[in-house]
Amino acid sequence: MRRQTVRKIEGYIALSLSGLAAMVGLFWLVFILADVLIHGFHAIRPSLFLNDPAPAGETGGGLRNAFVGQLLITVFAVFMGVPAGVLGGTFLAEYARGKRVSRIISVLSDIMVSVPSIVIGTFIYAMMVKPLGHFNGWAGSVALAVIMIPVVLRTTEDMLTLVPWTLREAAFALGAPYYKVIIQVVYRGAITGIFTGILLSIARVAGETAPLLFTSFNNSFFSLDMKQPISSLTVTIFQYAMGPYDDWHAQAWAAALVITLFILAVTITGRIFIKLRYGKNEH
Repeated sequence: MRRQTVRKIEGYIALSLSGLAAMVGLFWLVFILADVLIHGFHAIRPSLFLNDPAPAGETGGGLRNAFVGQLLITVFAVFMGVPAGVLGGTFLAEYARGKRVSRIISVLSDIMVSVPSIVIGTFIYAMMVKPLGHFNGWAGSVALAVIMIPVVLRTTEDMLTLVPWTLREAAFALGAPYYKVIIQVVYRGAITGIFTGILLSIARVAGETAPLLFTSFNNSFFSLDMKQPISSLTVTIFQYAMGPYDDWHAQAWAAALVITLFILAVTITGRIFIKLRYGKNEH
């Protein structure tokens, strides 16, 4: 009885500490979101999306160039990073399972996830900016793609590994080739986890500033030329937040709110799509 009482007390203490830690984390999350919402909501206006920046010191203007530039850089980064990450994770989980190369690549991917983004930015600067002699949007997309790849790769590998091998054997027994087994059986069983990893990678790169400072830099004018410096929302937020003008600060808050709402919308839309498309197959 005494030992049982001690165990109950230990359980209550562990539960209390865990609940306290969760409440502390939730408090700061709500605090940050509320701060962004309060300051950014008042600066949201149509001109923010339709107009280009006004000259320094003048009120008005918008961030059309930054929104379009951020969208271009992120979309091309997704097109490069997601397929590479999914295919790399598929190779590790299916074709290199149990081999030494799989363990080595997995460890390197974990290391890459922890590497500061500014290090990746300087590496891409040395590879794609310095040889050309100028900043460019493609370098920014490549830098973000490099950040995305290890996240998607490790998530894909883990999710595919969780799919029971018996499902593959059942498909093999029906005469299906391995690539069809992966596409039609394994991917369908792990689609929710893979998609979650893709969303996490997009959410991470959507708010990156340091890599873009070394690659795409920034542009005060509207431009769609990815071969030249191009504006991005995160770098503009950084510059405006450090600037001396109140109007810049208000637009920086508004841009931060837009990024937050964008990530939230992408996450909710993706979850709804997965639920409608594959939800019935999970039960």
